Amino acid sequence: MKKLALALVLASAAVMGCNKEAGGGGGGGGGGGGGEIGVKECDDYIAKVQGCMGKMAPEAKAAQENAFKQTKDAWKQAAATPEGKAGLANGCKMAMDAAKSWCP
Repeated sequence: MKKLALALVLASAAVMGCNKEAGGGGGGGGGGGGGEIGVKECDDYIAKVQGCMGKMAPEAKAAQENAFKQTKDAWKQAAATPEGKAGLANGCKMAMDAAKSWCP
């Protein structure tokens, strides 16, 4: 389960980085709010990325929102177990560190 959670985090970070380069810029709101996952590191990451998505060009933002929703849904499923939450905490911290390069 930890490997799955980590893979999801890294994949979402890679997708978000690519989308930023393809036409966005980083910062502002996106679909939801804090506390969505129930894992502090993931909820912090979601808040940060939603902020960055608000500053993206509309066409880049639309693609980003779909990928971001899928990531959040997968994280919610993973957070349904204690093992999943433990894996997500570490994985989301890594995603936050990676996001700093494209979402200041």
